[in-house]
Amino acid sequence: MKAPLYDNLGKQSGTVDLEVSYFGITPNASLMHRLLVLQQANARINIAHTKHRGEVAGSTRKMFKQKGTGNARMGDRRSPMRRGGGVVFGPRNDRNYSLCMNKQERRLALVSLLSTKASAEQIKVVAGFAGFGEKTKSMTEYLTTITARKPLFAITREEKTAVNGAMNIPESRIVNVEYLNPHDLLKYSDLIFTEASLKHMYAHFSK
Repeated sequence: MKAPLYDNLGKQSGTVDLEVSYFGITPNASLMHRLLVLQQANARINIAHTKHRGEVAGSTRKMFKQKGTGNARMGDRRSPMRRGGGVVFGPRNDRNYSLCMNKQERRLALVSLLSTKASAEQIKVVAGFAGFGEKTKSMTEYLTTITARKPLFAITREEKTAVNGAMNIPESRIVNVEYLNPHDLLKYSDLIFTEASLKHMYAHFSK
């Protein structure tokens, strides 16, 4: 499996051999879906909250006697059947929506996503962004030269300032290579590595 290598001018200077264990496996669609659901579930913030009948303010005295009034029998004013009463089975902000996957499953799901990108020829490798990546105009021209569509930049921490020009480009995203995730990999088309970030990814995910 190979990916094109581009120099600072946007010209293809060669190819990069991608490791088969990361970019050449048979994708596991089930694990990819589970990892995406896990990311979305663990990012969920509970806001909606209702009170049950034990939390609503009001008297617990029976409103009127059980028989002889001609009305339907009724308990206290906290009853869910009355206006202003408690809510039955309403949303609660103490509910835990988080999910779990073991390390091997998460790694296999991520490698499946990378292999899907590689098989679709959506992976590009750049020598580096120093010297032109700091400006939006020059970064836009560079992406046009290498025909990158909806790019996802996977960089190292040391390269963060070198790609500042991409922050103002619509439909693009910058992420540290160790934080590659299914949402970004599925949302954006071309995955752009630098030579340094690709080596860092191999070292990071081999632990």
